[in-house]
Amino acid sequence: MSQDTIQYLVLDRFDPSCNMARYYVLSIEPSLFGDATLIREWGRIGQPGQRRIELYENRSCAMEALETWLQRKRRRGYLLRGG
Repeated sequence: MSQDTIQYLVLDRFDPSCNMARYYVLSIEPSLFGDATLIREWGRIGQPGQRRIELYENRSCAMEALETWLQRKRRRGYLLRGG
């Protein structure tokens, strides 16, 4: 896998008893200046959501942050889409 390949994870959380259907997307992309960015998108499924971009010095720092967010979301009941 090359350095510039965009990787992303899509997580979903469903709870029919609360009428809840949410998504959370985590991706790492290169910035225009060569830094790594962690992009987080979230919201209700079928609705426009929010987006946050965080800059990191290098790809390994961004991967660490992605892993931290993935653990947080899994503890809250989010599951990886398609697996």
